[in-house]
Amino acid sequence: MAYLPLAAKILEPRFQALCYRSALLIYALILVVGSIPGARHGIGEYVPGDVLHSLAYSGLTVLLFIGKGVDLGGRTISAVLMAAAMGAGDEFVQSFLPYRGASLFDWLVDITASLVAAAAMYIVYPRVTHSATQTHAS
Repeated sequence: MAYLPLAAKILEPRFQALCYRSALLIYALILVVGSIPGARHGIGEYVPGDVLHSLAYSGLTVLLFIGKGVDLGGRTISAVLMAAAMGAGDEFVQSFLPYRGASLFDWLVDITASLVAAAAMYIVYPRVTHSATQTHAS
């Protein structure tokens, strides 16, 4: 496999920390933008809610996966649990907004998207990082 600059970056602690902080920032933006009256409805004209949830929480899972500097299994479990907690937190916040509502279906979509993203990362991450370590070792 050819050397991938991103693969080498993924192994850097600074990049991992950036991914983790980015996930937290994106989650905060999800909460803020989702709390603006009419914002969700406006976005819903272009992207269905389940697609939006899938993209958001799979993206968060990838960032959380990269951002956790533990073993492969720990990264996978941690990313899914954190994304599930974030999805639950999002729905919890929505339950207090009169123009929004909490949805168990939305949370299940969040968890499903997170599981799919984590499974993909579980398979891809070792291959990508192995190629980066092999290139550096040569």
